Amino acid sequence: MRKLLLATAASLSTLLAAAPAIAQPAKPVSPGTVLVHLNGYLQFMIGAVGGNGMSGGTGVTAYKNNTIGTMGDIRLYPGFDGMTTSGISYGAQVELRTALSNANGAGVNGNGASSNGVNSLYVRRAYGYIGTEDYGYVRFGQGDGAFTLLQRGVVEAFGDGAQWAADGGLVNLLPSGKPGEFIYADQGALYTTDKIVYVSPSIEEPVLDGKISAVVSYEPNSNGIKEGGATISGNVSQLNDSIAGGSANRRRNTVDGMVDYSVKIAGFATKMSGGYLHSSPLGNLTGAQAYSPMGVWQFGAQTTYTGLATDSDTLTFGANAKGGSVADGYGFKVKGGRDALAYIVGAAYANGPYALGATFFDSQSAAGVGAGKTRSEYGVAVGGNYVVAKPLSLFVQYLYGHTHVAATNTQAQAVAAGATIKW
Repeated sequence: MRKLLLATAASLSTLLAAAPAIAQPAKPVSPGTVLVHLNGYLQFMIGAVGGNGMSGGTGVTAYKNNTIGTMGDIRLYPGFDGMTTSGISYGAQVELRTALSNANGAGVNGNGASSNGVNSLYVRRAYGYIGTEDYGYVRFGQGDGAFTLLQRGVVEAFGDGAQWAADGGLVNLLPSGKPGEFIYADQGALYTTDKIVYVSPSIEEPVLDGKISAVVSYEPNSNGIKEGGATISGNVSQLNDSIAGGSANRRRNTVDGMVDYSVKIAGFATKMSGGYLHSSPLGNLTGAQAYSPMGVWQFGAQTTYTGLATDSDTLTFGANAKGGSVADGYGFKVKGGRDALAYIVGAAYANGPYALGATFFDSQSAAGVGAGKTRSEYGVAVGGNYVVAKPLSLFVQYLYGHTHVAATNTQAQAVAAGATIKW
């Protein structure tokens, strides 16, 4: 359970062990000792993009974007793992990222003191933990909840390692028209908020010799670790969104729980999970509440077979479905809007230093009030990797996404080659 505690459910294979979605990997610690670590991650790619949004403006301000672009990301994972002499594990993990910068050229794009650029790091995850394998673990701080930790069936171990849920990946090269991320629970809308999480110990299941575990989390509001949230006037963080009629993005009293079952039969290592997330919008004293409470279910499964062509190659299949009263991107849907429903299917094959993978997702969600107001989205991701050395993976990846709202269709696609370095 230490590995589950310290890494998110989106953890990839060693091929992409530092992909955008992961937290700090578990470190074995002897009783009475502390192990400090500073891991890191760098990714860079160059690619070609196309679709809606490649041009804009009118008259003398009309423009056309370059079809060739680059994208990169740098992350640092400082933290420590410790164990008391009595066998209680504890520690803290932080994930730092580089901020997005303005495309102003002239050397001010994130590497100077000019206000036109950005040269800062920011905290994406920051949490502590304490517990034991026998009694479970408690996590506290800004990090992953149950919906993220036990997401199964979302195959991401290929290409840039996160596909449509990437921050700093190929998806950020796409022009306007790219689809949303509701099908992915490993996204910032869920894991960048302050919460308390309980990770249960594994329970042996005697019939098939499997294991059952669970995660439950509670998030009082959608603020980060240093934003509080006791009052409106005393905390500017509460003013990030208008509270007139509630707020489409600010959650209140979010509770989510997931149950996971894992078993290995005839060479197939299978993991299945299911659960529910509930949240309320901000209350308002006058007027009718504009948004419905959030209620989202999730079910997923994945299986990995080892030894298909060689003794060590692996073939993984996965599928995940989510739905309920929620807007795309885990916001609150407007009252009268349709419930969301999305699914994703995918597969990945790894043999020695090579890996191939592909996924397809389809999502339907509310695009306003009333019947027929639907946002229909789908996306395809295909990628391959060659592991030069354990810390270095070269990759190619292709993305295509399509969004349909009313009579408007938008599409975006990109293909790129890049490298991921993890230390």
